[in-house]
This record gives sequence, structure tokens and C-alpha cells, in this order.
Amino acid sequence: CCQTQPRSPPPCLSLCSGKMSRTPIIGGNWKCNPASVKDAEKLLEAWKGESFDTAKVEVVICPTSLHLPVVKPGLEAMGMQVSAQNVSATGFGAFTGEHAAEHLVDFGVPWTLIGHSERRTKYGETDELTAQKVEQCQAKGVKVIFCIGELLEEREAGKTDEVNKRQLAAIIPKVTDWDNIVIAYEPVWAIGTGKVASPDQAQDAHAAIRKMLAEAVSQEVADSVRVLYGGSVTPENSKDLIEKPDIDGFLVGGASCKPDFTTIITTAQELYSQK
Repeated sequence: CCQTQPRSPPPCLSLCSGKMSRTPIIGGNWKCNPASVKDAEKLLEAWKGESFDTAKVEVVICPTSLHLPVVKPGLEAMGMQVSAQNVSATGFGAFTGEHAAEHLVDFGVPWTLIGHSERRTKYGETDELTAQKVEQCQAKGVKVIFCIGELLEEREAGKTDEVNKRQLAAIIPKVTDWDNIVIAYEPVWAIGTGKVASPDQAQDAHAAIRKMLAEAVSQEVADSVRVLYGGSVTPENSKDLIEKPDIDGFLVGGASCKPDFTTIITTAQELYSQK
């Protein structure tokens, strides 16, 4: 029941020297930042003049829901896309404090995050709830950056792949269009701590995620779905990480609220151009 029907390759893919090349994505998750609209506008001003080729790298910025309508025009003018940080597991109705996938479509917001570890660990979101949210987005054509990753104690117990498989398995039956799914592997112990998985650790986890997809869905989906790394990514460490074959970009937290975030974008673009 988890198998998908064969489909034509998505436009984000090309073949380069016999190897499939996935267009990188750089996501910027602002979380509950910055402190004011003025600060958000200053950040966009700092990014102006920095150019990148949207055919070689996609940039998706996730502002707070209140800042999103203010910064959306400026971000889009720079070739960046916008994303919500969360979405409801329900549609319209008596659901105080929620915004539905239909609202995102109506407002021209093509992306949302689902399953971020802060939603899971601080707000009690379960695998089942994330699956319901993905189902809503699939029905409305909203693209999802789906976050998975293990706690420090789970890594130390050797359960990284087990946790990732469980979190990913919850959504597989709900996905009808894998072109609208991006996976972000974010080891929880590396988020906002200054600690970062080594390039080899990250590559091992990403390769295991592709193996899970190949077994549960298809080899085609495993080869085509983009898998991002997140967890204390900086301009300094981004090059070593994205050089790995199964790392297709980043979901950046704190560093995406800084002027030099654009350095990560240009690094990804340069490496893609070399493929």
C-alpha cells in the first residue's frame, strides 16, 4: 500500500555524467525571530545585491507567520520563496489559533515546514499528527519540508536510523506526490547547540534515509527526493557538508537571520555548477 506509481522525472533533476543531480535547496528557518518588523526589513536590505541562479539553487525562507506578509514581496523580488513554519492538521472551521493548508494556497505561500523537532519536543507533536499535516498539504498542493532526526540519547544508543525510519514511515502512506516533499535531517543534539554532525555522520544518515525510501517506496523516489541537513549550519562548515553526495542543501536556523546567510547560498550554487 506504500508503493507509488511510476512517474516521469521531476524538473529539478538532471543527469550529469551518469549521476543524478538534484538541485540544492537552502532553507532559512527564522523560528521566533527577529524581534521586530524593522529588524526583518534590515536583514532583507543586507541581502540585497547578492545574486544567485534560481536554476542552480532554490532558496526557501520561513519567517514567523506575522512577519511573512510583510517580508514576502521583498524575498520574492530577490528570487527567494517563502514558507510557513507550521500548518494545521485540519481544514477550515472551529480550530482557534490554526492556519490551514488552504490559507497558504490562498496567500500564495508554496511551502511549509512540518515535524520540526521543536514542534515535536516542545509542543508534543506526534508522528501521527505530522502525517495528518502532510496529508492536508498533499491534498492542496503545498510543498513540505519534512523534518526528522534523533535526540542525543538516541544517537548514543545507536538508534539514529531507527528514529528516522519511524518518523518517515508515518508519512509514506499519505504521500501521493513526492515532487512536493523535501526531507530535512536535523539531529536534535545539533540544533542551536553549536555542535554539528561531521560530514561523514551526516552523509551516513542521508544515505540510510535514501535506503529507507528505496525499500518502502521505490528506487526512483529515493534517487530524486532532496534530503537536506540541518543543525548548526554556518557559512564556514557548509562547503564540507554539501560536497557529500546525498546532502542536497540545508535547513538553516540561527545563521539564516544573519547578513552572511547568502554565503551558504552561493556555496551551494558553486558546487552544483561544478557537477
